[in-house]
Amino acid sequence: MTNAPGQDLPADFKSDVLEWLDELDAPSLSVRKEAEQKLIEAGPAAFEFLPEEKAGLSIEAAERLKRVRSKLLAARVTEESSDITVRLTDVTNLAEALEAISRDSGIEFEGGDNDTIAIQSVSTPLPFWHAVDLVLDQADLDINFYSGETGTLALVERAEDRPSRVDSAAYSGVYRIEPTAVSSRRVLNQPDQSALNISLEIAWEPRLTPIGLTIPIDQLSGTLDNGQPLKPQESGGTVDIAANSDLAFSEFYLPMQLPADQPGKIESLSGVIESLLPGKTKDFELALSDPGSENKIDSMTVKLEDVRKNGAIYEVRLGIVLADADRSLESHRQWIFQNKVFVMDEAGNRSEHLGYELYRQTEDSIGIAYLFDIGSLGKSKVIYQSPTSVIKNEVPFVLQDIPLP
Repeated sequence: MTNAPGQDLPADFKSDVLEWLDELDAPSLSVRKEAEQKLIEAGPAAFEFLPEEKAGLSIEAAERLKRVRSKLLAARVTEESSDITVRLTDVTNLAEALEAISRDSGIEFEGGDNDTIAIQSVSTPLPFWHAVDLVLDQADLDINFYSGETGTLALVERAEDRPSRVDSAAYSGVYRIEPTAVSSRRVLNQPDQSALNISLEIAWEPRLTPIGLTIPIDQLSGTLDNGQPLKPQESGGTVDIAANSDLAFSEFYLPMQLPADQPGKIESLSGVIESLLPGKTKDFELALSDPGSENKIDSMTVKLEDVRKNGAIYEVRLGIVLADADRSLESHRQWIFQNKVFVMDEAGNRSEHLGYELYRQTEDSIGIAYLFDIGSLGKSKVIYQSPTSVIKNEVPFVLQDIPLP
């Protein structure tokens, strides 16, 4: 009975969920098991009808509710962070094609002023990046990731010798990967330092920014056009890729062993992309006049731990706890510092913070002090915007036909 995103729920959906919730504590074991399974099968839409805890539940029923909430939340985050499907069924020109992509993805475009360029329609749904590349190839356009607002892709005229975006890229989940350069180095007196480095560009759908983006080196493998294998350098570990919410792409390189012969190209190169993907960003609102108050949404709790005045400056201390953080608040915590935090006064005037300082960190929590020049507290509130859940994501990729120097 899982409901697809945007699909209307049956009229009795809520009452069914509440009935199954009550049956978690039924006298019969079979009824309790069936109720748990039905709640899980109801899908992410059932999550909003489930309480954090329910008075009077037995220990067993409380554990069942906890399991159901955990599975439904994971399903919802997976749904929110799954790759977008774009339909270019009836488009005839560039304007219609970009409008269709924006309609299905929520991503806007700027540039590409010649809207009348003819674009061929496609009968089958396409992943976001494949649809974008197909359109840009026909319009002789490219993307400048350093321009445009968040959630907007800036289109620019394509360089004369730029190869097809579709033919150059691999698409995997929410990612687009494209080789940009290959360099080889042969060290004559220390052959073990010889290397073949493949520079790549990885882009993700601009609506989300991955957390802890890595590629395990030991899972890289390739085949050369002379039939010999292409192997990674024996350094172990991972290739760590920086991900910034202001840019929807990053650049990195893969360290490979230098081939013994003189092959002309890499026929295929495969690997795995590991990351944590965030769910939707939501607002946590806390009155500055009420230190100690907290707001919990999904897996995240934000607490206003203290408000301290220092001259004209206020220090607002926020404690953030993320259940099942899975390293997202440890080695991959940079994303938490990119979350937007501001103060809104009673009249709706917004004040940005002047800086922040980390004052506490544990496995699943973090304490950050933000500085604001806001005059007086009054009825002002601090608003913290953040994804409220993260989920593990692992997708394979295969690159083909990479020319060698």
